[in-house]
Amino acid sequence: MSLLKNFATVGGATLSSRVLGFVRDMFVAAALGTGAVADAYFVAFRFPNLFRRLFAEGAFNSAFIPLFAKELEGEGREVARRFAEDALAGLLMALLVLTAVAEIAMPLLMYVMAPGFAADPGKFDLTVLLTRIAFPYLMLVSLLALFSGVLNGFGKFAAAAFAPTLLNVVLIAALVLIFHFGLAGTEAAGYWLTWAVVAGGVAQLGMVLVALHRLDFSLKLRRPRMTPGMRRLIALGVPGVVAGGITQINIVIGTMIASLQPGAVSYLYYADRLYQLPLGVVGIAIGVVLLPELSRRLKGDDIDGARHTQNRSLEFAMVLTLPSAVALTVAAVPIVQVLFERGAFGASDTMATAEALAAFSLGLPAFVLIKVFSPGFFAREDTRTPMYYAGVAVAVNVACSLALFPFLSHVGIAIATSLAGWVNAALLFLTLRRRGQWIFDAALKRRLPRLVASSIMMGGIVWYLGGLLAPWLSREANLLERGGALGVLVLAGVVAFFVLAQFSGAADLSVLKRQLVRRR
Repeated sequence: MSLLKNFATVGGATLSSRVLGFVRDMFVAAALGTGAVADAYFVAFRFPNLFRRLFAEGAFNSAFIPLFAKELEGEGREVARRFAEDALAGLLMALLVLTAVAEIAMPLLMYVMAPGFAADPGKFDLTVLLTRIAFPYLMLVSLLALFSGVLNGFGKFAAAAFAPTLLNVVLIAALVLIFHFGLAGTEAAGYWLTWAVVAGGVAQLGMVLVALHRLDFSLKLRRPRMTPGMRRLIALGVPGVVAGGITQINIVIGTMIASLQPGAVSYLYYADRLYQLPLGVVGIAIGVVLLPELSRRLKGDDIDGARHTQNRSLEFAMVLTLPSAVALTVAAVPIVQVLFERGAFGASDTMATAEALAAFSLGLPAFVLIKVFSPGFFAREDTRTPMYYAGVAVAVNVACSLALFPFLSHVGIAIATSLAGWVNAALLFLTLRRRGQWIFDAALKRRLPRLVASSIMMGGIVWYLGGLLAPWLSREANLLERGGALGVLVLAGVVAFFVLAQFSGAADLSVLKRQLVRRR
């Protein structure tokens, strides 16, 4: 199956999840707004989410998949199955220990995660309790990450990609019940949503287990043991924990600093959810598909094929990411206005969130580029170099956040996160170039500047059209008018970009179409 078609499969699944995520967050904004309960819930959800990205997805995307693919290609299914079972046993033991320690030490951990909450004992206690409820979600989705890695190693992407959709379905159902029983704005709403997170984790795990069963590759639970394969997994996985989760590390650092200002955690959360749509659709698709594809080509000494895969991945990423970044920057206010401004979410909340969204969007291409460049290291079983560069990016983020927060408040945190992303992406790319492991081909050299130009011109069109549609995007318009106006704005931006890209030679739509429908 074509590389682009795999990107489209994963990206389409992620898009469906993120669209449902927007519906969920619209309900959350109306139910909780940006108050104390909202801040407590967002921290409670982000805490296990951080460990999921670091402990599970970062380690297994960077370490497990190349090693599993190596066993599968070289030794066969049964040896690969045993390696996966050993990894499952080790991961589960580590998760049980981590969960027990975190549940006991949660008040101390909260002083680190949200130190500003300590000034409000009621808010602090609520956050501790909600985080204790949500923390087992880490175990569920960490196991989900391992099973998804097995499926991806076989080139099966659909089930793992669609699994996150179930979490949003469960949360939306919980929100409907919250409104039905009149619990909006209460602490009870926070409890309902947090328990729904755990239920959504169970649903996601069940979906990939069914897919593994259909593949006839179910895994048995074994006693943990330290085999040579596990030693190699740990050696690669520990640096991968840092390297694979750098964006989340920076976001959590921002949350810690933002907790010092009332409402800032919520502003950053809502802005994060919006720019995560293109980052999720493109970045996750790149990360999920590129690493096993690149690993297989390098294991087969197909250097030309590996270079082609890298260049086309970068081209695909920029075709979708550059216009998204520009559009989110110039249309931040109407997007937030239409999606969130209702109920407990007011006009001042819209402006604060839109400012953070524009700042995050400036770093969006960098966040995606990290996903493109990192597999060039991971596929060669080098997780240490990305780890070191991730450490540099964290240092940049902390320094800039602390320097900008007193002057720009939560917007300074978003700017610092974007700057750190660009530093990380630049270091990864320059190292690959120096090692001769990334060479731009003629097509990419020709198209990339034209993509940038097409995106900027599209941004001008969106900005102008947003001014014309302003009366229909405001709070005074009804929901149908606001939604329709935003739809027109988005559609106009999409059409404008692809028309400009086609006529400038930045992208050939006919080629993209053929690759999307190409079969095995």
